[in-house]
Amino acid sequence: MSSDLLLPEFVKVVEVGVRDGLQNESTPVPTQVKLQLISLLIESGLSVIEATSFVSPKWVPQLADQTQVMEGLPNNVNVNFPVLTPNLKGFDNAINAGAKEVAVFAAASENFSQKNINCSIEESIARFEPIFQKAKLLNIPVRGYISCVLGCPYQGEVSLEDVSYVAKELIEFGCYEISLGDTIGVGTPNKTKALIEHLSPLIPIEKLAVHFHDTYGQALANIYAALQMGVSVIDSSIAGLGGCPYASGASGNVATEDLVYMLKGLGIKTNIELDKLIKAGDYISQYLNRENGSKVARALLTN
Repeated sequence: MSSDLLLPEFVKVVEVGVRDGLQNESTPVPTQVKLQLISLLIESGLSVIEATSFVSPKWVPQLADQTQVMEGLPNNVNVNFPVLTPNLKGFDNAINAGAKEVAVFAAASENFSQKNINCSIEESIARFEPIFQKAKLLNIPVRGYISCVLGCPYQGEVSLEDVSYVAKELIEFGCYEISLGDTIGVGTPNKTKALIEHLSPLIPIEKLAVHFHDTYGQALANIYAALQMGVSVIDSSIAGLGGCPYASGASGNVATEDLVYMLKGLGIKTNIELDKLIKAGDYISQYLNRENGSKVARALLTN
């Protein structure tokens, strides 16, 4: 353990900017730019980089080049490149494109599930069954995402029981890890602790990850609360890319640069080099012609 006995010694950072970050961008991002960004992220020392999503290009035009991205990934690096697969067709396409790990996505909010994918939580989870069956046969690891764990843009509060129901179902199906997503960024540290306290007797803490958006400026505080509870896997997005199209004013995921800076300050190892991470964030921010969403990057790039 680190100097603060409650904190983990090492944190695995899951970079979601290339998929979750870019999918909401209206500016088309060419495949080569995505691959260059991935290359810079690899150089920084990240070990997990979510590469793309095998959703219908009709729904997410930004990720229509999913196969080309997969073809361009280096195969001589010790990095995992999970991809999102919403259904069996997406799973099959991902495997045919060379994916070695996939992720599925469910909501803890009934209203969000109905409005987002036109079915109940129960129905959405049932749809994953053929994916899990096939993944097991092919020895493909499956990660589970749960959105709206601390609040929903349509129904407001989300009960802890609804989150635990979805989490237990996904673990029983075979997910090796569950990423708890504060999709609209309304969570606070006490709510984060209460959620993990509720889940940890049901699911081993090493199988829980957190995924915070920074809409209300609470992401790092929430992550610190999760670290104190023993969580050691954190999702983040380079340059704070991303947002939530369902939540008015929702800003992006917590910036990977800000996360790594905080973890370093806490004496927690990540094996990630901050200066190289900043280079990657600066590259994509300049391409998108927008201000870098990382406060750490902005501070260090102006020095």
